[in-house]
Amino acid sequence: MPVPSSRPPILALLAFLPLLACAPQAPRLAGQGQLAPAAPAVQDVPRSRVGLLLPLSGANKSLGEAMLNAAQLALFDQADPEIEFLPRDTGGTPAGAAEAARSALSAGAKALAGPLTLSETAAAAGPARAAHAPLIAFTSDADQGGGGVWVLGMTPGEQAERMAAAAAADGARRIGLLAPDDEFGRRLAGALRAKLPALGLPPPFILLHARLGDSAAAARQLAEQAGPEGLDAVLLGLGRQRARAAAAALAAALPAKPRFLGTAAWAAEPALGTEPALADAWFPGPDPGIRAQFDSRYQSAFGDRPPRLAGLAYDAAALASRSLRDGRNAPPVGEALMGADGPIRLTQEGLAQRGLAIFALDPAGGEPRLIQPAPVPGAPGT
Repeated sequence: MPVPSSRPPILALLAFLPLLACAPQAPRLAGQGQLAPAAPAVQDVPRSRVGLLLPLSGANKSLGEAMLNAAQLALFDQADPEIEFLPRDTGGTPAGAAEAARSALSAGAKALAGPLTLSETAAAAGPARAAHAPLIAFTSDADQGGGGVWVLGMTPGEQAERMAAAAAADGARRIGLLAPDDEFGRRLAGALRAKLPALGLPPPFILLHARLGDSAAAARQLAEQAGPEGLDAVLLGLGRQRARAAAAALAAALPAKPRFLGTAAWAAEPALGTEPALADAWFPGPDPGIRAQFDSRYQSAFGDRPPRLAGLAYDAAALASRSLRDGRNAPPVGEALMGADGPIRLTQEGLAQRGLAIFALDPAGGEPRLIQPAPVPGAPGT
């Protein structure tokens, strides 16, 4: 069902501007939005329309509403009176996403932000491509990218690449991977196989095991595969007890304890650091300072703390809006921009490169420590 077009709630947003004057600002990259009041709506100003494909009903209704708020904040930050949003409800289904895309396009949208999941993205991609409208989706499924579709979610591949680069910079040369033999694990493996030669390192030692198999036994097999030279670093595509068991087994089986590396999911598992083998283990994540600023702006404007995925809506709305500037009808590919979670850069292949910070698990199970700030994506060594 169509939803009325959206301009930012100016009165609510104006209320928090005095607070921003005293707040530290994130480093500005090309195209970062400015925090200034959006110009008043003028009836004779031609509008460039962006369709927002969001779950505004169904099980994810509350998330969809928060994403709509985040998109409005992006429009306010850009202060562009020529951009108008057309929110459309996907209902959280592929059929609903396809209909939402058609509805927004028929109403004049020239670019689309959303939808939420990979199946919805696949359904909305057809109408978007037929209309030659860029689609900037929230999914992390890299296979959906390309042909006018961009994927904004953090992919397994970019996490593996960031960890490999960080380990190599720390002196690691022999790098291993232990992960389940599923789509996530295979993508971690593919990224390491491509990244390590580019870093001048030998191929990785990889062991993918049955998803519900014995992770400790698999760890011992990886140690045997590495041989007497051992491993300098091991990426674990595992969480919770399986990560604990694998790390302990590897630390015991290898000649020397390697640097353990994890994925972004570890941010929600700080207690992993209480496992002796995982103390000070590294994992990637969004820049905490920049995200804190986004959370603060959102909460000041709307009265609630935003869910994690609201940042994707902010980024997608901002990028879709920029796609329509100067009549180019194309996203700013190759240009580093500042998003809700830090620097972001769209690629020709339909992916989003993100600047990911590196964190270390606290041995006491407390808040992870920032080890390396997020680099600008596309810079040498990232």
